[in-house]
Amino acid sequence: MENEKGFTQLYNGKNLDGWVGNKESYRSENGLIIIDPKGKGGGNLYTEKEYRDFVLRFEFQLTPGANNGLGIHAPLEGDAAYVGKEIQILDNTASKYKGLKEYQFHGSVYGVIPAKKGFLKPVGEWNQQEVIVQHPKITVILNGTVILEGDYLEASKNGTLDGQDHPGLKRDRGHIGFLGHGDVVHFKNIRIKEL
Repeated sequence: MENEKGFTQLYNGKNLDGWVGNKESYRSENGLIIIDPKGKGGGNLYTEKEYRDFVLRFEFQLTPGANNGLGIHAPLEGDAAYVGKEIQILDNTASKYKGLKEYQFHGSVYGVIPAKKGFLKPVGEWNQQEVIVQHPKITVILNGTVILEGDYLEASKNGTLDGQDHPGLKRDRGHIGFLGHGDVVHFKNIRIKEL
């Protein structure tokens, strides 16, 4: 990884101190945050702290058909994809996702800005992702390739791609979280630099 100066670990590798939310489905094991399929399925795990503009780096490992999301600028209540913003974390290759809309693929700002496809590693391998947020601009870099770059307020000014109301696009601070759908996903090396 390039220079990590100024980055703070969001996950200490031992336990979920500093995180709030569903600690039954999400647990810390062997230096990873894992979503336990035997947990209460789905649910969200958020940072205790709120963040405004930042660079977030993390690694994730998908299982076949896995669907999760990265919530940003989210409040602790409500559906983060609408009341905050959700960056998709998804196995694009799963046949059950054949009918996905362009704004639902991995790395997309859900419902608002589609990401480029074809840069996820094969399921089961670790992916590296960087998300740079400077409200209202966002960049998503997956395994070294920029897959999304945009301004979510600009992108939604004539309505969103999914036709839904996304009041969270106007929020310029909030919690960062993993938005679960009960699928097994592993996360590690979660670190942030505030801008």
